[in-house]
Amino acid sequence: MDTKKSITEIISNKWEEIEELRKENIDPFGHSFVRTCKISDLIEKNKNIEIGECNQEEISIAGRLMALRRHGKAIFGNIEDISGKIQIYIKSNEIGESAFEIFGKIDIGDILGVTGLVFKTRTGEITILVKKFTLLCKSIRSLPEKWHGLKDVEIRYRKRYLDLIVNSQVREIFIKRSRLIQSIRDFLNDRGYLEVETPIMQPIPGGATARPFITHHNALHRDFYLRIAPELYLKRLLVGGLEKVYELSRNFRNEGISTKHNPEFTMLELYEAYGDYHTMMQITEELVSYTVKNVSGSLEVEYQGNKINFAPPWRRISMYKAIEEAAGVQISKLTPADYEKIIKKHSLNIKGDVNKGEIANELFEKYVEPTLIQPTFVLDYPVELSPLSKQKKDYPELVERFELFINSMELANAFTELNDPAEQKRRFEEQVAKKEAGDMESHFMDEDYIEALEYGMPPAGGLGIGIDRLVMLLTNSNSIKEVILFPQLKSKE
Repeated sequence: MDTKKSITEIISNKWEEIEELRKENIDPFGHSFVRTCKISDLIEKNKNIEIGECNQEEISIAGRLMALRRHGKAIFGNIEDISGKIQIYIKSNEIGESAFEIFGKIDIGDILGVTGLVFKTRTGEITILVKKFTLLCKSIRSLPEKWHGLKDVEIRYRKRYLDLIVNSQVREIFIKRSRLIQSIRDFLNDRGYLEVETPIMQPIPGGATARPFITHHNALHRDFYLRIAPELYLKRLLVGGLEKVYELSRNFRNEGISTKHNPEFTMLELYEAYGDYHTMMQITEELVSYTVKNVSGSLEVEYQGNKINFAPPWRRISMYKAIEEAAGVQISKLTPADYEKIIKKHSLNIKGDVNKGEIANELFEKYVEPTLIQPTFVLDYPVELSPLSKQKKDYPELVERFELFINSMELANAFTELNDPAEQKRRFEEQVAKKEAGDMESHFMDEDYIEALEYGMPPAGGLGIGIDRLVMLLTNSNSIKEVILFPQLKSKE
């Protein structure tokens, strides 16, 4: 019998069981059920009872039946909720012959509510002696095979609901993710930051160098772009007098997919008036270390075979110095006459017009980035790579910017914000020229943002942290798809 046919027959048999239950006046897709506790709390409360002892306090729990062992007039099973699992024990003389017969129509995967007493078996297992049960939802499809589980990553990502049912470690990843985001909110709210919301559909995409998704608004008869970053809107709020703002934003970039990239992802962006990139370094150290300790219970985390120590202070090194140490190239001394020689010697992937910033970036990604395992702030980037950053007073070819790297992965990007409208317009014009030359990731011209700057934006520091990548680090996940509930995937066809 082929698999497709057997699945069809199983589903057909389940619907027959459902009709039989309905004839018994049992709703196979029941209503609410009052639980007195979660399973983990119940186990903790009764961990010290003696073997054979029965707690006379009646309790009620609910969850999915994940195991079933029938022994004549007795049945053992395991029920699982989000907090854990517990053994249940059903005896015909406890629930009655009629109810016991109905339990014969219960299968693994069904969702039950049970009421009973807690005791400890001869093997020391905390168990519920069931006094009555309620069918809350009949499962029509069979769960993945018990002993092999659900391991095919393609199925796991496409059918995340199954992944969450059968893989408890996956549930733990997303519980940690939720705790991490709550920790970030707690940290920032306690320090006077205001959480805000800015548009996801934007008439002009900005705030990052990335290729946007385009959509069309029928009523307005115009195209919009899904935001690639909330930056330019958040900085408009600084102009408006909101001095410390943040947004946990969903961003969209029409680019490649990899273990570190998903086209839809979550970022934290925050801005603080009267600060700079040094202010942002301090808050990054404090925020990330606070969150790591809060979620993991320790400042040391193991990730893909490396022990990462998040205890501040973290290493700081300039981009140019890091390149010189790793590749032996003194970027500051390069002239245009040297560019072609450097590109050829180091096999850099640079085409078209070449500038010092692009060379520095390629050398950094090739020689430096793979070596940055422990938390490291890389400072002071070439101005060509940072069209929204303020230049250094004593070194105008560089900007006051840093990126945070951990385990060879960029986790955060921050800079002292450019608030000179004329200089900002000049840099936008450079980006527009690149776009017209075929660079689809260059910035658009945003005249309204320039106008906002002309009203005056206070000096400020801005920071972006990749939430998905931070969750990867704290859950030892080797792919960003592991920490996104429903990642983007190729079509099945």
